Formats: sequence, structure tokens, C-alpha cells
Amino acid sequence: MNWKRAAIALLAAVPIVALFAYGFTRNPAEIPSPLPGRQAPAFTLAVFRGGDDQAGPASGDTIKLTSLAGKIVVVNFFASWCLPCRAEHAALSEAAKLYHGRPIQFLGVLYNDTPEAGDRWIAEMGGMAYPAALDHESRTAIDYGLYGVPETFIIDPKGKVAHKELGPVTGPILRRVIDSLLVSFDSADTASKAQAR
Repeated sequence: MNWKRAAIALLAAVPIVALFAYGFTRNPAEIPSPLPGRQAPAFTLAVFRGGDDQAGPASGDTIKLTSLAGKIVVVNFFASWCLPCRAEHAALSEAAKLYHGRPIQFLGVLYNDTPEAGDRWIAEMGGMAYPAALDHESRTAIDYGLYGVPETFIIDPKGKVAHKELGPVTGPILRRVIDSLLVSFDSADTASKAQAR
């Protein structure tokens, strides 16, 4: 009789142990996103601060993703109350300056915050090389499946999400993804020009 109870207990424990074993193989910091490889959700956002390099939309303008077709778009969600956002700010500004004049648009999207607080934060951080826009009622964040800030989405020239970075993005990650998209973009452009001849 005792061996039957032991066998039943063992059979009941095996699936639980297997589930735990599978869980230990997963990285808890990785949160899968359905967006990479898919069309980026469209947005129209009000710019509350233009970029310090004076390129792109200015304060009071609106920026639409559809108007950026043919460009690589780097969308960074940030907030003034977000400590990790401070860690990535320099990398984003440096990358925006590095790629200035190329078919790339950087955009900061203020999440769950006020434009006044965002403007103060940008001033404290020494400025921002790219425009910052307000995500009214967090609709764009919802469309992008935002888990929290910071998060960065890199959209290819055809409007598809090429990369999503959860947490602070670094300069090497930005350069790797952007450079690979530029190579693909330049190759496609060269091929289309050759076909036109």
C-alpha cells in the first residue's frame, strides 16, 4: 500500500519538477515582444522640445511615423522620474550626433509624465540632440506594448520594428543595429538604381 502512495506522489511530482527545470533555463530579464519583424504601430505625437541640433521637428510641431517612411527611426520611451533613463541618455544623444545627416530620425517619447518635468530633466541632462514628444494618455506606449521605461524601438526604413531594447540602451547596441540597417538600406538603394538603368 505504501509503495502505491509513493508511486502516485512521484508521478505527481515529475511534471512540477520538469516545469521548474524548464523555468531555470529561461532568463527572467527577457520579456518577449511580438513587435520585432512586424509593422511598427503608427503614431502622431506633439513635440514639446526640439532637438538641440535644430534638425527635425521643433517644439509645437507634430511628428508622424508615416512621414518618416524611408528613414531608420529610433524611438526611445523615457520619463523624468526614471533613474535608468539617465544611464542611457548620453548614448542616445551621442548616437544621434554620430548619425546626423543620415536617413535616421531619433525621437524621445515622454511616458506618463508632464512636458514641464520632461523639459527640466532634459536641461539637467545637458540637453538632447533629438526632439522629444509627449505620449498623451500613453496611447503610443500601449500600442508598442511598453513594459516600463526605458525601452527603445528601432524601426527600419520600411516601417518594421527591427529591434526592441528593454532597459537602458547602450552605444554599441545602437551602432550595431543602425549600421546593419544602413548597410541593408544602402544595398537595396544601389540595387534599385541599377535596375532603373
